[in-house]
Amino acid sequence: MSRAIWKAGTFVYPIPAVMVSCGDMEKSNIITVAWTGILNTDPAMVYISVRPERYSNKIIRENGEFAINLISSDLTYATDWCGVKSGAKVDKFKEMKLTKEKLQFIKAPGIKESPVTIECKVKEVKNLGSHDLFVAEVLSIDADEKYIDEKGAFDISKCNLVAYANGRYFEMGKQIGTFGYSVKKK
Repeated sequence: MSRAIWKAGTFVYPIPAVMVSCGDMEKSNIITVAWTGILNTDPAMVYISVRPERYSNKIIRENGEFAINLISSDLTYATDWCGVKSGAKVDKFKEMKLTKEKLQFIKAPGIKESPVTIECKVKEVKNLGSHDLFVAEVLSIDADEKYIDEKGAFDISKCNLVAYANGRYFEMGKQIGTFGYSVKKK
């Protein structure tokens, strides 16, 4: 087996494609982010990476908060559109017919059409070069009740979440295992 060698770069795929909302209910913006993830369990911490020149970078710095909105396949068009248009020039909520949702712990709006909104409070900002890393504590996870099963758990299989890989969007496929299935007694 031979392997192709490429120059160093970003190639940890697939990754979640999300819409990050920021600002407040009056003046808000949405930025599409694919560089996001989990940092810690207790306290629950996440991150997003945003280029310093992006309109949302300044808003998040000033307000110290944001919401990560997971996207379903029916939000892919809006997600892509929000990633290529500047909120300094257009109202992304209005143009994409997305509904602002008042959240419990932060002033930034959630996106009502999103299956899950994660309310985040910025704890640290670190410039890494091309991007600023926003480290944030999770204050709340707001899930649409239609995705909660009879046991009260979030059923990810119902919401058609989207991943991003190498410039393309992919709907998540079928389940192929569960945590610990490789060592589970039969």
